[in-house]
Amino acid sequence: MSHRGSRVLRLDALARVEGEGALHLRVHDGTIDEARLRIYEPPRFFEAFLIGRGHTEPPDITSRICGICPVAYQMSACQAIENACGVTVDGPLAQLRRLLYCGEWIESQTLHIHLLHAPDFLGYPSAVELARDHRAAVERGLRTKQTGNAILEQLGGRAIHPVNVRVGGFYSTPTPPELRPLAGRLRQAREDALETVRWVAAFDFPDTVCDYDLLALRDPGRYAIDSGTPAVMAARDGSDTERSPALREFPVADFEQHVHEEQVPHSTALTATLDGRRYLTGSLARYAINGRWLRPAAAEAARDAGLGDPAAGAVCRNPFRSIVVRAVEVVHAVEEALHIIDAYERPPHPAVDVPPRKAVGTGATEAPRGLLYHRYALAEDGTLTAARIIPPTAQNQSAIEEDLRRAVQSRLDRPGPAPGDEELTTVCERAIRNHDPCISCSTHFLDLTVERT
Repeated sequence: MSHRGSRVLRLDALARVEGEGALHLRVHDGTIDEARLRIYEPPRFFEAFLIGRGHTEPPDITSRICGICPVAYQMSACQAIENACGVTVDGPLAQLRRLLYCGEWIESQTLHIHLLHAPDFLGYPSAVELARDHRAAVERGLRTKQTGNAILEQLGGRAIHPVNVRVGGFYSTPTPPELRPLAGRLRQAREDALETVRWVAAFDFPDTVCDYDLLALRDPGRYAIDSGTPAVMAARDGSDTERSPALREFPVADFEQHVHEEQVPHSTALTATLDGRRYLTGSLARYAINGRWLRPAAAEAARDAGLGDPAAGAVCRNPFRSIVVRAVEVVHAVEEALHIIDAYERPPHPAVDVPPRKAVGTGATEAPRGLLYHRYALAEDGTLTAARIIPPTAQNQSAIEEDLRRAVQSRLDRPGPAPGDEELTTVCERAIRNHDPCISCSTHFLDLTVERT
């Protein structure tokens, strides 16, 4: 097979990702001149659905955007509404929200590690085949995921699309004795999570570096999950693990002044730039910006896994090693959940009052896949007059496409016969799954333009 001439590689359906997507790759004379990640699900119009609704409704409506990460949408929606109404939720209620979010991090990150991503590194087409030879590892992952689900069920009423979350807090809150059984499960989950870090750290990782800007919330003193200020770490060339450069921050309210979305003809999801540049959000960005505030057990696991010393500002820029960072984040979420349960005192009321007013509010939290932003405009009676939701996968789409181009180009540049389509397909799918894309999270009401030639 020659490197010369033109080749077109099409993946009509991507395996082991959340949602429906495809890939179009064109090679001319041994050089990739086009790489398009195509998200072809119909636009889901969640922003349009919200217009005319009352200000208490977004948490329940937006949780339907994703069945794996509904809490991320609920918490960002609550923040934006409360911000518009001038209300701050703090104390035990805020801690319960963080505990609920930890449950989602545990179940979502664990699902991706064991069922979607690990088969790539061990040469299996799916988790079913992986379980035949690595039964203990898959069972460990399922056990950890069930612990995350148990937190969601306890605080949210159910694991999928929780029903106990409301603007201002919860409809009901647990007593300390009702939370204690979770602590026992979390202690087992801590051992399982630490073993998972050791397991994935031993995988064989390609030697590659992504030099994108990194965007994550920053919450000094603790690892950002449910709150923080957007912070940007500039791209730079260098080794995979290196000390972090200076950060720049901007208020959540200014998010849309820095992050710009635009329609591309080949995808129903929008693609984004940060101050005109390609960027990455998610686990790698969070670790770079917040690593020094990992819980001690998670920080030690990161050092032992070869991610460098987070206390010294270590940065991981290898997208293939994102599976290791996710595993470390599971350890942190388990430790954080145990800390919250240990210190928990039941609040006097399950929620604070959030009276409506005419205003615009914004909110942002760290979904497992990255920073999730909401903005709502309210009328005087609380009716929503505008809504904007920017999910992390849409923000990462440009970086994913560039990773695809680099991964395939590196194979084409190797001496010897050109790789076949089957090999390139495997390379592309691995590069996409590094980012754990939820490509079904197309929320926008948009005008779709398709150019045909």
